[in-house]
Amino acid sequence: MARPIEFNHQQAVDKALLLFWRKGYQATSMSDLVDAMEISRSSFYSAFKDKRSLFLLCLDLFGERTCQVLQKARIQMAAIDALQFFFERHLSGPRPQQASLGCMLVNTVLEMAGVDDELSDRASEHLVEMQNLFEDCLGDAGCQPEQAHALAGVLMLLNEGIRVASRRRMKRQDQLDPIATTFSMLRQQIAVGT
Repeated sequence: MARPIEFNHQQAVDKALLLFWRKGYQATSMSDLVDAMEISRSSFYSAFKDKRSLFLLCLDLFGERTCQVLQKARIQMAAIDALQFFFERHLSGPRPQQASLGCMLVNTVLEMAGVDDELSDRASEHLVEMQNLFEDCLGDAGCQPEQAHALAGVLMLLNEGIRVASRRRMKRQDQLDPIATTFSMLRQQIAVGT
């Protein structure tokens, strides 16, 4: 009879997610994972099958959590304010030390494109979902559908650029200033378009 898994599954996944986010898929070894997750190899294989399966789980979880930040903000504030909060939170939110890690989705696209297209495509799917949320917020802010679509594309490029800039360890204010400028122009564009 197989022994039951004796560890906190969600805590182990959260630790693995942070490790993958910090090091990337290829640089994270099985030893790194079991050490970070504080579980045995047998427990790892029993619970997660293999490194790739765990990475996909973590990638999906990261995508869901990232979208939830914007979804929760939309409930609490005006749509355009929620968008600006989403961008600024990465740099000044509850865990600013994680800002230097960039975005696990963007990191995965950069790391895995042309190496493992399935992993790169999975990360890209989550980025498309995020861009769709941007577009929904812009529609709620008063943009016409074509304008919302175009501006959501601009915001996604800004998002990806900020996440890469974060990995360069740019000063926080040097990243916040372009966000403020972008949203100032965005608010003006929305006012003109409505």
